[in-house]
Amino acid sequence: MNEYRIGQGYDTHRLAEGRKLILGGVEIPYGRGLLGHSDADALLHAVTDALLGALSLGDIGEHFPDTDPAYRGADSKKLLALAYGLVRERGWRLVNLDATVFAEAPKLGPYKKEMRAVLAALLGTEEERISVKAKTGEGVDAVGRGEAISAAATVLLEGKTPRRTV
Repeated sequence: MNEYRIGQGYDTHRLAEGRKLILGGVEIPYGRGLLGHSDADALLHAVTDALLGALSLGDIGEHFPDTDPAYRGADSKKLLALAYGLVRERGWRLVNLDATVFAEAPKLGPYKKEMRAVLAALLGTEEERISVKAKTGEGVDAVGRGEAISAAATVLLEGKTPRRTV
């Protein structure tokens, strides 16, 4: 018998001069990038948190703390792969991922397909199991003013129900 778990993740990073903009593992040409200890890929961070949360494994900050110099400038693709390794080690697999990136600019439509491909490869699944959407902030809050980019992700995991002894 199979068991299912749902996890959700959310992340926000401020935009800053002198940084590359990386979202979903894709470098996007833009005058500013996301500020953070790692490469600050808000989409991959949200997915990482969703995976960890689905199995009650804590959050990205517990596994890859920003106080650890080992993660300074870290590639978030590697962090996501490590987190998904913990999921797989426990006998779980991704059923699907639904993610949304919130950015006033740049327009992300042209990059969504590539983000889906990167995520599918990192999670060892087909692209049709991955959804990446992009929304603006409609001029509201830090996202709407173009000061930050946020991302939200929801995952569904499937695993075998362990035999329970009484």
